[in-house]
Amino acid sequence: MDERIHEHAAVLVNWSARVSEGDNVVVSVDEGAHDLAVAVAAELGDVGANMSVQYGSSEVGRAYTKAHDGEFEESSHELALYEAADVVLRLGGGRNTSADADVPAETRQASMQAAQGVREAVMATDWVSTVHPTRSLAQQAGMAYEEYQEFVYDAVLRDWQELADEMAEMKAILDEGSEVRLVKEDTDITMSIEGRTAVNSAASVAYDSHNLPSGEVFTAPYDTEGEVFFDVPMTLRGTRVQNVHLTFADGEVVEYSADQGEDVLGEILDTDEGARRLGELGIGMNRGIDRFTDSILFDEKMGDTVHMAVGRAYDANLPEGEAGNDSAVHVDMITDVSEDSRMEVDGEVVQRNGVFRWEDGFEG
Repeated sequence: MDERIHEHAAVLVNWSARVSEGDNVVVSVDEGAHDLAVAVAAELGDVGANMSVQYGSSEVGRAYTKAHDGEFEESSHELALYEAADVVLRLGGGRNTSADADVPAETRQASMQAAQGVREAVMATDWVSTVHPTRSLAQQAGMAYEEYQEFVYDAVLRDWQELADEMAEMKAILDEGSEVRLVKEDTDITMSIEGRTAVNSAASVAYDSHNLPSGEVFTAPYDTEGEVFFDVPMTLRGTRVQNVHLTFADGEVVEYSADQGEDVLGEILDTDEGARRLGELGIGMNRGIDRFTDSILFDEKMGDTVHMAVGRAYDANLPEGEAGNDSAVHVDMITDVSEDSRMEVDGEVVQRNGVFRWEDGFEG
């Protein structure tokens, strides 16, 4: 086995999830992630954790949802598993990134709404998602398989403490701020962040961070006004979506369009009332990720990008006892801020053309 797979597993178990002896750990393994699952199992055995393994498949899920009558019920047995878990590790991979593209929209929405309790139970654990490099993901990224492996491990196997220290500066700015404004071509949007806590997403639950790789600072905005253009293509629910334009008024999306995939965008926004409001504003700061790969796990962390998610807000951004935006979805969309852009916090420019004010080359 490639030694980098063992290193990936060690970072996931020890740095990211901080698994301890006696922890109940559920490992959710996607198709193609078998080797990483083997390495993770060895790490968990060495720690002395209690392991339960769930193997998943998007093709199996497609078969089930397409055949179902659409009246989904909450899976009480699955809920019980995750309610008893301390840690959930999601190992992504897959054989076909568009396997469920032909599932009817109403069926998909009903399935997601029925599974909301399970998602909440997972999010109550120290959960971490990561990806094992597979040929299908390499193909989606437009890269040779070996090239994609190098890309993934360059993003995952890095000095996370050093990046955490750098991102702490952006977290402090957002924690102290009241309003964020982003301006670029076809974008002029303001969001309130007063009273919210930003997360220094340094790929560890110790930082309220749940992705490996990571490298972003995010918060939960509200009272959104204006328009935003997302020019980074993405695959949502198995469908290519490109050049999304959203207009907000009184905190919610009142107009939307996309050059490609507009039907899927509408399906997402119509999921429930909260799907038309923002749940996240994220600022990419991982300059080890140097290209777009049509994978939100990597693309949203890339330096020179800002992303926003419609739907559910994360509890980590909210004061204790306060509820944020609630929804059955959390869908990220990305805009490139490397040129002709500026981000302001309370009227002060903190990033221009992708360069932060503490970096060389910043133009105030």
